[in-house]
Amino acid sequence: MTKFIAFNSLVLVIIATIAFDSLLVNGKISSSMYVNWGSHHCKMIGDDLQLVLDKSAGSGAQSKRSFLFGSFEMLIKLVPNNSAGTVTTYYLSSTGTKHDEIDFEFLGNISGQPYIIHTNIYTQGVGNREQQFYPWFDPTADFHNYTVHWNPNVVVWYIDGIPIRVFRNYQYKGIPFPNQQGMRVYTSLWNADEWATRGGLVKIDWTNAPFIASYKNFRPRSCYYNGPLSIVQCAIPTKSNWWTSPLYNKLSAYKVGEMNSIRSKYMIYDYCKDVKRFKGVMPIECSLAQY
Repeated sequence: MTKFIAFNSLVLVIIATIAFDSLLVNGKISSSMYVNWGSHHCKMIGDDLQLVLDKSAGSGAQSKRSFLFGSFEMLIKLVPNNSAGTVTTYYLSSTGTKHDEIDFEFLGNISGQPYIIHTNIYTQGVGNREQQFYPWFDPTADFHNYTVHWNPNVVVWYIDGIPIRVFRNYQYKGIPFPNQQGMRVYTSLWNADEWATRGGLVKIDWTNAPFIASYKNFRPRSCYYNGPLSIVQCAIPTKSNWWTSPLYNKLSAYKVGEMNSIRSKYMIYDYCKDVKRFKGVMPIECSLAQY
């Protein structure tokens, strides 16, 4: 028994050490990401990324590594003026038909009308968990911080440090949660005028092209995903795996207050209130506390 305990302790020490080594702090965009499409007209220099959409193509970038849990920050300035039909994105995703995904999508609009901030989460290839908001600021005038915090217990979407949405882990109730697949970080700017603005009624005005969205200060403070062993490594409650601290398992009363204020004033769609869409059979998580 003594030898067995000693062996387990050694394994935990090794795993904790690997998890510590996988922590990435303050990685510049140019060292952490690469352009994966539209390279002929977008720019990535140092800590700045400029995505472009014109009639020839959109553009996008993705992280060089996959991650499992942590905090993912990006400063973004959206397409100004008439952005109808365009979609700017910042999201995490794995690959395959059973992929996991955590989304920020920004649906453009005609000049003078607000963007729509579209959030969603996919687990094992199934999404349909949309929540949408109007911004309480001008997202085209300056950069704003968009952060996804993801740990074994909860996913939280933040804008400028204010939580706007929470998705809690209720796997024990049969609700899938993204904790088994590493995800890369993606950005993109693309033509979605078949659906993005007023359900596709408003199309892109190409006389306003090129459309430009700017990103900077990508900060993934997280655990690298290096295969199935990372599922354990990245979830062990150690000092280096800071996201596993009880401090991050639940929002503080102050943060809940901030979130409730934003949701009461600026939320425009919540799948958990769309009884008609689900024909009265609502997703299980809609009846459970999320924060």
